[in-house]
Amino acid sequence: QVQLVESGGGLVQAGGSLRLSCAASGRAFSSFDMGWFRQAPGKGREFVAAIRWNGGATYYADSVKGRFTISRDNAKNMAYLQMNSLKPEDTAVYYCAATSPRHGFMFATDEGDYAGWGQGTQVTVSS
Repeated sequence: QVQLVESGGGLVQAGGSLRLSCAASGRAFSSFDMGWFRQAPGKGREFVAAIRWNGGATYYADSVKGRFTISRDNAKNMAYLQMNSLKPEDTAVYYCAATSPRHGFMFATDEGDYAGWGQGTQVTVSS
């Protein structure tokens, strides 16, 4: 079982940037695909981005494509989400989670496929 802790959230103006971090402990971090999700007030948790276990492929929700970048450092047991050109609609609690690796171009995007959820980190984007 992998345990995850998110950090790096905060308050930022529209157009600004933040870098979220996800620290992993427990079972081999490098054996999992990693995902970032977010949950806005009054809404369900939605997929944001995912990265292959070896960092060799990534996948993004249409709403963040071109603005967000997911990355990982397996030597440090860390995953990251660089968020640029932030919009007020990006305001949410952001979570990272782990899932069994998929093959080819497939990525898990359903929160039910993920485990090891942390407590989340709040991102607030002011207009």
